[in-house]
Amino acid sequence: MYMGYGYGMDITYILVLIGAALCMLASAGVRSTYSKYAKVSSVTGMTGADAVQRILQMSGVTDVSIEHVSGQLTDHYDPSKQVVRLSDATYASDSVAALGVAAHECGHVMQHETGYIPLNIRTALVPVANIGSNLGLPIVVLGLMLGLSQTLCMVGIVMFLFGVVFQIVTLPVEFDASRRGLEMLENYGILGSNELELSKKVLRAAALTYVAAAASSILQLLRLIILTNGRSGRRRD
Repeated sequence: MYMGYGYGMDITYILVLIGAALCMLASAGVRSTYSKYAKVSSVTGMTGADAVQRILQMSGVTDVSIEHVSGQLTDHYDPSKQVVRLSDATYASDSVAALGVAAHECGHVMQHETGYIPLNIRTALVPVANIGSNLGLPIVVLGLMLGLSQTLCMVGIVMFLFGVVFQIVTLPVEFDASRRGLEMLENYGILGSNELELSKKVLRAAALTYVAAAASSILQLLRLIILTNGRSGRRRD
């Protein structure tokens, strides 16, 4: 039986389900871990905003500001405006979870300051990755459903591939930001060794969400390739 559109059940959809399950498990894991360690206050009593301020000051970074944004775990560093944005759950919290997240964003600041190559690659990929992620799948689906040319399907796959590459490049960027952040928490006296282990658990759980997202993208890409090759084989028959 052909595993494509309009020719019976698409059993390759199981790859999408596996990817979705991985993402849901990773997301649940980070929420659970963060919630657990958000209840553990740091000995220093420093908030996420305090930690960012100290890290930037002691790192000699004077051109990056701190902003408070709404939401939970919406923390991020915006290199275009040179601002670290901390969420409600991080900005005023003195928990080891909040300090870990805040330091992680400072890790991105230091990547930007030092010209970290994987970060530069990821930044360069953003435009094509956004286009590929949004249009790649619809183009392949359109080609399969309407029986259009194999070339159109391959164009869609190549476009989607840019999004996959972006997800893969994101992994070393996020891992390195966490490593830098934890080192700064320790070196600048923000967390003790026992507290540092708790923050590490939070950042490790967060890292798994990026791993799950990359795995999900790869599985989706594999599905598109299988479907396209299946269509090509059916036409040859």
